[in-house]
Amino acid sequence: MKQYTIFALDHTDEDAIDRRLAVRPTHLYGASALKKAGNFVTGGALLDESGKMIGSNMIVQFETEEEFQAYLKTEPYITGNVWDKISIYPFRMANIE
Repeated sequence: MKQYTIFALDHTDEDAIDRRLAVRPTHLYGASALKKAGNFVTGGALLDESGKMIGSNMIVQFETEEEFQAYLKTEPYITGNVWDKISIYPFRMANIE
């Protein structure tokens, strides 16, 4: 499978956290479905010094680039205008024993 790391910072306007919290249950439900399908490797919220959520980091894997792009088109933090700056990199999990 092709692996990707997604590093995304949220918008910083005054309504940004409200948008995040509004779509968060849908995002987590989708992440759970990805995990069950074998696509979610790990991930979580990026926090500022006070513990406030300011973004996300995820590692996902898909058989094809097309499947990954299809996922991105439906990711609630993208469609819900939560993520502002998104960086995506090919990734390879280290085989540590």
